[in-house]
Amino acid sequence: MSTATTAGAKAHARAQESATPVTRPDPPEGVDPASVTWSEIVAGGGYAHAVLAPGTLLELTDLDGDACAGLLLYNALETHERLNVADTVKVQWQVYTAAGQILLSDQGRALATVVGDTSGRHDSFFGVSSRDRNERRYGDGSPQGPSPAGRELFKLAAAKHGLGPRDIPPALTFFQGVRIAADGTPEFLGSAGAGATLRLRADMPIVVLIANTAHPRDSREAYTCGRLGVVAWRPGSDVPTAEQGPEARRAYRNTSDYLRARGLS
Repeated sequence: MSTATTAGAKAHARAQESATPVTRPDPPEGVDPASVTWSEIVAGGGYAHAVLAPGTLLELTDLDGDACAGLLLYNALETHERLNVADTVKVQWQVYTAAGQILLSDQGRALATVVGDTSGRHDSFFGVSSRDRNERRYGDGSPQGPSPAGRELFKLAAAKHGLGPRDIPPALTFFQGVRIAADGTPEFLGSAGAGATLRLRADMPIVVLIANTAHPRDSREAYTCGRLGVVAWRPGSDVPTAEQGPEARRAYRNTSDYLRARGLS
């Protein structure tokens, strides 16, 4: 089909609707499809983004066993407030993501809470790959190339929300694990396998950026990253959080005070 004319370009563009059908992951068992607010499959080397309301549940699924979901969160009301990985692990005395962990902002507030995890293979140390690193490792790190870097994809996702490169902090990554040995040596654990899930609860209005790219510590020669399932929904009732320490209670109190002052709780 020629695109040399306006009519031809129009016909070609409209033909893509049937040529590339949209595929979405099924909602988790027991979730009313009508309550779903965001649903998509992010290809390896792809990115996604959305704004979620407080109380929304977000489930990420490693569909093939090779996903690596880099995650950044921002306060949707004031995007200068964003995920602080260092405070998230330092304040809670825990560097390994698990159910009950709060994802803290740089203002000491809870952006989101991990409320479920069947993977146990995550990383708070190494973040996502850079373009320079991927060019040296794979020969290319551009967002449109065969081995996109996580930071380059974050730049694209951030731009959709008026954010620039200087607004991209270190990220958490999920589904490719790293553990630190007693002597300080990092050990790359890889994936827990296809079907592993991580579930988050939004604790305030948040901008979510996801970059699904090969982990920086993945030793495989080829750039390897599988599909990521993303589903967000509004639950019918509050989702309880396991008993937590004083650091968590302070973060939730800070968040509640912030939302109440703005008439949001």
